[in-house]
Amino acid sequence: MTTTHTDRIPDPAQSPERERLPVLPLLALTTAAFMGILTEALPAGVLPEMAASLSVSESAAGQTLTVYAIATGLSAIPVVAGTASWPRRRLLLTAVLTFAVANLVTAISDSYPLTMAFRLFAGVAAAVVWAGLVGYARRLAPPRLQGRAIAMTMAGVPLALSLGIPLGTFLGDLFGWRLTFGLAALISALLMVWVRLSVPEFPGRPRGEREPILAALRLPGVTAVLFTVAAYVLAHNILYTYIAAFLDANGMDAQRDVVLLVFGIASVVSIFVTGALVDQRLRLLTIAGSGLFLVAAGMLTVLAGEPFTLYLAIILWGLGWGGATTLLQTAVTDAGGERGQALLVTTWNSSMAGGGAVGGLMLSMFGPQSFPWGAVLLMIPAVVVVIGARTHAFPAERPGLEGPVYTQ
Repeated sequence: MTTTHTDRIPDPAQSPERERLPVLPLLALTTAAFMGILTEALPAGVLPEMAASLSVSESAAGQTLTVYAIATGLSAIPVVAGTASWPRRRLLLTAVLTFAVANLVTAISDSYPLTMAFRLFAGVAAAVVWAGLVGYARRLAPPRLQGRAIAMTMAGVPLALSLGIPLGTFLGDLFGWRLTFGLAALISALLMVWVRLSVPEFPGRPRGEREPILAALRLPGVTAVLFTVAAYVLAHNILYTYIAAFLDANGMDAQRDVVLLVFGIASVVSIFVTGALVDQRLRLLTIAGSGLFLVAAGMLTVLAGEPFTLYLAIILWGLGWGGATTLLQTAVTDAGGERGQALLVTTWNSSMAGGGAVGGLMLSMFGPQSFPWGAVLLMIPAVVVVIGARTHAFPAERPGLEGPVYTQ
């Protein structure tokens, strides 16, 4: 595709009259994030019925989530590099169209290989969405509100997990799993219209200005942020992926839904607090969030047998985790720009997959009580890095954002 010349595409964030957040376009980006998570995780809520319809085992049906996550992680760097010069809205519309087609094919397909192929395509589209949303949000907002714009955009992630997946599961029980995927396809199609009407076009990076994405690792602060991402996400997913086994081992099997609801509410509270303060207090919030998660994991190592302390730990965990997406994405973009975003997508999804794998090994070798110990061992160095990386990765004052910004 050709790159649209910047003179023909005004940048709203550079206009002096733009002192407020453009809510409608940002909500369209929020919905894109929502659909990225919903498309990925929706099979989890209807796995037995989906497996039966496709004539495969539940384990094989579960790989529809695995192939999506792997495709997202592996494709982030090459796809972002290959589409760096594409106009941004056109690229986002292409990704959302892929969600729509993949969900529609999943809704009507009786072929397991065909379903898996389109799940893979959807995972690649998710890499495009995750790598581009933060840059888009920053371009839409004035510099002093860019952190808040990122928080609003990324709120689609916890909303999908806390509302979208349970609702999809409920509808699947009522009307069948295929209708659920059909509705996801319809929402994606409507989202395309919304994006086209409300989100302005921005240029990609001019071809002559491309830089290797991996070169961002040499920028001050990027490696420290990525290490924090890896430790944070790995620790979270070891606990969260196997939370049912952990709760069962502590006599809380009858309260799984309540525990997850409490975690979800705490995470949403954290999202709102982060959104309100991230532009002025990124360092403080990151130290507080990682510290709360460490304290929660420490409590779960020895106090999970008591319902009160377990719920308290779950609340602290949710408060520590909910804002992590916004904080870490803001930090890596401040340090490494949009190339840093591509590295974060790869690191984040690899750590998600690693959490499931490492947690499975820990479960088979040491039992479910080992999960919080693993989280503690991961979060101690993460907290040390966050506190120590005060110059570039997590500075007290965020760097200025003057001048034109190109998204990749």
